Amino acid sequence: MIETFIWLLGYQFVGEVLAHGLGLPVPGAVIGMLLLFITLLLRQEVPAALRHNVPTLMTHMSLLFIPAGVGILAFWPLLSAHPLAMAAVLVLATLSTFLITLLAMQWLSRRREVQP
Repeated sequence: MIETFIWLLGYQFVGEVLAHGLGLPVPGAVIGMLLLFITLLLRQEVPAALRHNVPTLMTHMSLLFIPAGVGILAFWPLLSAHPLAMAAVLVLATLSTFLITLLAMQWLSRRREVQP
């Protein structure tokens, strides 16, 4: 499990350094996970530490929503002052996530059919 955390936190650290160092408007954790994804694609295999321990971490994924909930409570006056903008952002974010997931799944399923 420690090796899994080293992988994940290492890539998050690199992502944070890149985000802050280059002044990117993207969270460092997102950059780190993208770099991890690219690394796994280039390696064409998932290291044993990740393969065995990530499913365990995913069972506790609901804990990741706690900071988002606290953020909503902390910024509630600002959020409630702009209900139309918030509704638009929620709808657009949901639709874009759905569309990107749909396109990724179509691409992956076509790719899987081509490979023996």
